[in-house]
Amino acid sequence: MRVTYAPSQYRHLTIGVATALLERDGQTKQQHSDYPREAALEPEDADTFLELFWDLFRQGVITLGINDANPEFPWFHLTALGKRVVEGEDAYFVHDVSGYEKRIVKEIPKIDPVTLLYLKEALQTFRSGCVLSATVMLGVATEHTFLLLIEAIDRSTTHQATFASVSKERTILQKVNKFRHVLEQQTKALPPEIKEDLDTNFSGILSIIRNFRNQSGHPSGKIIDREQAYILLQLFPPYCKKMYQLMDFYA
Repeated sequence: MRVTYAPSQYRHLTIGVATALLERDGQTKQQHSDYPREAALEPEDADTFLELFWDLFRQGVITLGINDANPEFPWFHLTALGKRVVEGEDAYFVHDVSGYEKRIVKEIPKIDPVTLLYLKEALQTFRSGCVLSATVMLGVATEHTFLLLIEAIDRSTTHQATFASVSKERTILQKVNKFRHVLEQQTKALPPEIKEDLDTNFSGILSIIRNFRNQSGHPSGKIIDREQAYILLQLFPPYCKKMYQLMDFYA
């Protein structure tokens, strides 16, 4: 779809959004008070769009101004973070909680509701700027997924004995290390789709998220910045998908 104006000014952006919505619905253009030949949002949609615009501003996706001559609203442009979001066609858009949830449920239909609860909490706190809290909630979702895998194996009459030593460990870290050790001995028996990127999407990502979670959950004084939290939220889906592949195999 082509729009009349570049999205560098708030009013021009609303015209572009209205045009896209009308074309999607197969409707004709409505008259706009300032731009009579251009499309306009319905009053309710306009209110919602205004809230979304400033929400993106608060989240650091866009910022005000376009150049030295026009440094303020209604001009705006994408931030460095915003550009990465736009360019990352396959990336999860962590600022859209419902969209993130729909995509991960589509890719992992069996994802546990409790895991999803903590994951959404992580997304919501991240949007609010509570990066430390977001990291802790993401760590909980990560550990919960791993524990679900162990529980699934414990119920398996075929594989329970092989991994019995994992459940005997007391701490999460000990369970992870023991599981990794046993899994390495079982790698040859795994199908190709599970072996692919297994070390990265399991051991690597789990360790990274747990480390940041521990730094955030204890008064260590170490600060987790927004960029790091954003990356962690992007790493969770491939980790979670790999865990459920293992669950299906060992169930």
